Amino acid sequence: MVFDRLTEILDLTIKVGWETASILRQAETAFDVEKSGESPVTSADLAANRCILDGLQAALGTEEFAYLSEETYATQPPEARLGKPWVWIIDPLDGTKDFIQGAGEYASHIALTHKGRPVLSVVACPGKGRLYSAVKGQGTHVATQNGDRQRLTVSTKADPKELVLLTSRNHRSGPLENLITQLPHHSQKAVGSIGGKLAAIVEQQADLYLTISGKSAPKDWDFAAPDLILTEAGGKLTTFDGLPLTYNQKDVSQWGGIMASNGPCHVDLCAIANRVMAIDEGWLEG
Repeated sequence: MVFDRLTEILDLTIKVGWETASILRQAETAFDVEKSGESPVTSADLAANRCILDGLQAALGTEEFAYLSEETYATQPPEARLGKPWVWIIDPLDGTKDFIQGAGEYASHIALTHKGRPVLSVVACPGKGRLYSAVKGQGTHVATQNGDRQRLTVSTKADPKELVLLTSRNHRSGPLENLITQLPHHSQKAVGSIGGKLAAIVEQQADLYLTISGKSAPKDWDFAAPDLILTEAGGKLTTFDGLPLTYNQKDVSQWGGIMASNGPCHVDLCAIANRVMAIDEGWLEG
């Protein structure tokens, strides 16, 4: 059974994560933009994607596992993954705009999901030299390239007016800005990539992040790996209705509002967000 092999599979995934981080670090100063626009793709995205898929598939094959990757899903029929309980969800380069801008705030996501929920994940932040890993029920750990490894937990702040709220450098909208102004918090901090943001929460550098869909929405690969990293560290990640995200559906978009937090104020903040969104009828155009 796959559950009996999770320790072995985690070791493999961590190895692949570090190899991918190395590729991305080397590509920071030498890459081509293959596709521009709101969802850019670089040669680094493609090289990282090959590294992850080759590493996982060489060891694990494709009979027992399906693979959903940002860079290949458009050419893959949904039936290839929808019929399998075990699906790898991969974002080889989360925060491509941040990568192009040279901010160093990008990440690489690898998650193994079972029946729509993550049970094992790795989030590598190459620019910081840190790799986060989690297995369901075993907590979240961070490792550095020199071999140091420690367990992480989120902050225990219970007063919303003490929370540090994370914002994006590149994805801002009027409805989201309006919502942020109405949520109680202490201060704001801009961090690139979703993986980087949720890593900041598990490192106790911040406490809260939220996003809402508009004409487009975050995809499964944006959240699947960071989801487990956060929740295994004691945090929460849900829709504004308080429901956990379900991955590997036919539609890989996560529509609506999503909130990630350290936990104690989560329910109350979701309630505020829902009230604001009910009033702001223009948020879907955001």
